[in-house]
This record gives sequence, structure tokens and C-alpha cells, in this order.
Amino acid sequence: MGLIRDGRRAITLAKDLLANRRARAVLAAQMQAAPVIEPGRYKVAVYFADGAVNMYQIRQWYRPLAELSERWPVLILSRGATAAAKLFEESPIPTAYVRTVVALERTLAEQDIRVVLYVNQNAKNFQMFRYGSRWHVFVNHGESDKMYMTTNQFKAYDYSLIAGQAARNRLERVLWDYDFDKRAIMIGRPQADHYSGELPYTPDERTVVLYAPTWEGDRAAAAYGSIASHGVTLVRALIATGRHRVVYRPHPRSGVIDPAYANANREIMAALHEANRADASAQHVVDTGADLGWQLAAADAAIVDISAMVYDRLASGKPLMITRPVNPEAEIDTGGYLSACEWLDASDAADIVDGVDRLLGDPETVARLQHWVQYYFGDTTPGVTTARFHSAIEHLMSEWERFALAHADGRPELDEHEDDEDEDEGDDEDRARGTTSR
Repeated sequence: MGLIRDGRRAITLAKDLLANRRARAVLAAQMQAAPVIEPGRYKVAVYFADGAVNMYQIRQWYRPLAELSERWPVLILSRGATAAAKLFEESPIPTAYVRTVVALERTLAEQDIRVVLYVNQNAKNFQMFRYGSRWHVFVNHGESDKMYMTTNQFKAYDYSLIAGQAARNRLERVLWDYDFDKRAIMIGRPQADHYSGELPYTPDERTVVLYAPTWEGDRAAAAYGSIASHGVTLVRALIATGRHRVVYRPHPRSGVIDPAYANANREIMAALHEANRADASAQHVVDTGADLGWQLAAADAAIVDISAMVYDRLASGKPLMITRPVNPEAEIDTGGYLSACEWLDASDAADIVDGVDRLLGDPETVARLQHWVQYYFGDTTPGVTTARFHSAIEHLMSEWERFALAHADGRPELDEHEDDEDEDEGDDEDRARGTTSR
């Protein structure tokens, strides 16, 4: 098994290296065609050190950041070639490709970056933390009760923009000596103000069910994925009724570790395509697109795994069910919404039709849901959470001015002579070279 695993790993790394080389070629043309980044224009930056495989983490911020840019222009700092190529292609936010330390420092010297936002906990974020005289702010790529949301890494940031009271209570249980009143700012879920988009089907009398599972996870404690345990059974049951429309949105990393999971993913997609061929009116959807929004707003019911999708859907205020992990070692925080949610066990997947009918027709379930919406996100009236996000940025800018004035006589300059060995294109290329990042 070890040799097979090593062989698969070698193939994956070789593919990643090839993808990086191709991305560099594409990037060269994109950067030639891109407008020149105006010096001194940007005071807010988003630091993204990942490759294209984790683009979903920054994509969900496109619309909130674009709206923020009307007041505070935002610049994305991309360290990896594959991600940068995608950002140049699709992002409404200007992007600077800063592969090397020299490129990063040159950009920082040309801009007056005061607030740096981070959408994940990539180890390379520490390469940016070295630069003081600016606020480093964790905004995350979703709200959830996964163990990822209670990491001590929150302390590495000057501030964190969190969703609501649930997030604060969750962190208070694990972070020691942390000034929550100052450093944890509740803003709700700005993305929820942008749950829109063109539907890929024509609405009719069918009940639309969103099935949005997460990936299989890289360890037992995070094995939340349901595609292999629940997915095939529940999707086939919904297809068979003729009165349901399935919108299937698998996680981008589905099947990257477990071949059985990858096979189940392919089986679900094949079943939906076959159902559409058999009945053109079914209009089932296999959704692998970049945009997330219309799915959450349009679905009558949603079935999701323990992941950020639980809370993305919760922010819509509409019914959902959560699959219970089959791995007994999967860590489940039952102190919040998961203590009162509608669970779907693998043994009940075949009865999903009855479960969906109950979910949509039970008044008590609807009332209970509204309680948890308030607890996790506060006021979800359209526009309120965006106003909170903008207010948080305004506050940080005011604080920057205050501290800059206090340190006016001794503000450090960037070290133009820092050792500048070329940074690689991402963690995949690190592994291929057998090196680690500085």
C-alpha cells in the first residue's frame, strides 16, 4: 500500500508542476495585457498564497470585496501562478502577482496598504506577517463549527472578522488571554447579501433540493464527507420521484485522497446526467461553477455536510439537513446549531424523500431555524451585514491613523535588502522540490 500511495503522490506532484509551468506561460500574457496597477491607490489588500485548487476560498469574497472597493479600493496579492492566472481571468478585484519577496516588497512600497485580509490559514501567511505598520485581519472563507474554526492561529492576526455570537462563544471556549472585545469583530455574513445569479434551469412545480457535500478530509477527525456514505443513495432516491430537482455541488477537492469517494462522485454525476437524458424536464444540475449564491437562495431544501456550507445555507434562513459522519472519530461540535439541527444518518438516506417533505412542512422546524440564524449571524436583513463589514474596515482604518500618529517618529521602513530567494508557486511545488517555505 505504501508503494501505491507513493506512486500516486508522485503522479500528483508531477501534474502540479506541469500545471504551474503552464500557468506561468498564461500569466506572462495576462500580465502584459492587464492594466498597470496605479501606485498609491490601494489601502486594502487580500493576501492569497494558495494555488488554484483553493480558489473557492477567495471566490466567495469577490462580490463583497467589489462593493467594498467603491469606498476602499482592494488589491489581491497572489503568490501562486495557478491561482494568479485564475484571478487575472475572473476576479473583479485587481490582482498583483507577487511570487518573490522582491515583488511583494515592491508592491508594498508602491501602495499604502493599511489592512491586509486573509481568507485561510495557509502557512505562507506568516511571510506576510513580517510586515508591520498595517493590520493583519483574518476574514476566513466561511462560518462553521469545524475544529478549523477554533484554532489558536486566530491569535496570529491583529483582528478577526467573525460572523456572530456563535463564533465568539466558540472561540471563547478555547482561546486563552485573548481580547475578544477588541480583536473579534462581528460582521455577519456579507456574502449573504449577494445570494443571486442566473438559474441553470426553468423553475416549475418541482421541489429543488441542493446537495452540497464536502470532501472526504485528510484525517479521521475531519472526515465529514458524505458522498460515499449517503450521496449515491439519496440522489438516486430523489431522482426516482419525478417531483424533485437535484442541484449537486460537490466540493472541489472531492476524491483527491480516497478513490472510493471519487468513484461515488462520478456515479452521482452520471446518474443525474442519465436522468436528464431520460426526462428533459427534470433539469437536474451538476454544479461545479465558481459562483456560489443562487444555489443557496433557490433551493427549497438543502442537504449538506458539516462544513461552511451549513452556515452559508443557514444565513439564507431556509430549511436544511446535515449528514451525520459515519466515521466515529469525526469531531462534531454539538454545543451550537449541530445540537438542534436536522440530522440525516446514512441508514436513512434511502428515505430522504420523506425527510425532505417533513423538513418543508413542519412549522416547529422553521421556528427553530430562525433562532439559530439570529445566533450565528445576527440581523440578516439584506444590506445589514454588508454595512457591518464596511463599518469594520472603517474602524480599522481609523485605528491605523491613530497608531500611525503615535508612532510617527519611529515608523520602520521595509527592508529592501532582505534575502530574496525565489518563492515557489505553492505548496504542491514545495513538495515536488523537497523543500519548505521560508
